[in-house]
Amino acid sequence: MKLRVKPGNKYNEKREMLNIFQNPKWKEEYATEINNNVEILENLDDKDSIDNNINEKWENIKTIIKKTKQQLIEKGEGTETFKNKWYDEECKFAIEKMKKAREKWLIKGRRAKEEQEYHHKRKEAHKIIRNKKRHTRKM
Repeated sequence: MKLRVKPGNKYNEKREMLNIFQNPKWKEEYATEINNNVEILENLDDKDSIDNNINEKWENIKTIIKKTKQQLIEKGEGTETFKNKWYDEECKFAIEKMKKAREKWLIKGRRAKEEQEYHHKRKEAHKIIRNKKRHTRKM
């Protein structure tokens, strides 16, 4: 079974949040902002009344999280994506070799030799891409 993600606002928000958390500096800044806002909220709660409802407190925390996320996104701190930073000439060359092997396999009537060659090239290309992505994320 394949799962499909429909493009839309929620998907983009999740991607931006993921990008915020991929960089330790942004993750730390997000945590600091949340902690500061929650401390302010706690101080206000102490002064106002102790009878605040749990649901009201939850709504306040939820709005703090959303506002902090929106502030970071607007500042541009989390919108820098890691998408395609890993893609270079080596990846392009490996994908081209894979495509040519697939075309050859399909044109020659799906013979076993061409199929094995295609699967080998495909495996190589995916390995190169996977390693490039890992290396980029570690940086």
